[in-house]
Amino acid sequence: MGNFSVITVLLTSLVFGLLIPILELNQTHLFNTEWPSHARLHEAWQLITNATISALALYLVWTGKAPKIAIVLSLIIGLSFLTAFVLGGSYGGSMLHTDGTQKAVGGINVAILVVVPLMAMLLFSLVRGRATVVQGKT
Repeated sequence: MGNFSVITVLLTSLVFGLLIPILELNQTHLFNTEWPSHARLHEAWQLITNATISALALYLVWTGKAPKIAIVLSLIIGLSFLTAFVLGGSYGGSMLHTDGTQKAVGGINVAILVVVPLMAMLLFSLVRGRATVVQGKT
């Protein structure tokens, strides 16, 4: 699929498999005593699942074994986050910390500023890869 796909999956894997766990292994997230223990279990599960899927996606694209599947796996993680963000009002979810603050630039949450471009890059890689395959068949 090409270097762009590898770089895009690598960036996505670094965000969901490394950066987010680093940012959430603290008192505001996983070790937040104000959260019910059940919610913290789900937080740990989500971090481990996303990191593992990210590692698999990186392996699949890096080795060339299944680059399209790698892109789709990365899209699943990112689009699931964006869906949870959009639906947050329906279940009481928010990107605000317990003290009411958020990391934002220009009033837009930093996570959105990172994830939306990554998802666009992944979609571009998927569409571009599909076009290459179609062109190669004709």
